[in-house]
Amino acid sequence: MALAGILTEAEIAAGLECCKAADSFDYKTFFVKVGLNSKSKDQLAKVFGILDQDRSGFIEEDELRLFLQNFSTSARALTDAETKAFLAAGDSDGDGKIGVDEFQALVKS
Repeated sequence: MALAGILTEAEIAAGLECCKAADSFDYKTFFVKVGLNSKSKDQLAKVFGILDQDRSGFIEEDELRLFLQNFSTSARALTDAETKAFLAAGDSDGDGKIGVDEFQALVKS
């Protein structure tokens, strides 16, 4: 399933536009711009499944680094600082990765 089935092209474009420059990614702003914060838990679980590229049941640091590329293949990778901040914000149990419940909570925060 593609993100396009959940988000509009305009929402995706707005989200990517707000963080084009290195170190400008802010997950809260991004989630609002792409409209993820208004999606249901079920829709967010589907988005999580797309972001969890290796199907491990978690989004790990290497998957977070390439987070934006799930929305557009031409999007940039996150910087190390952005990746670490994103992981720290979402990893509420401190295991070094983000589970589906943590992802849903992060988007809704």
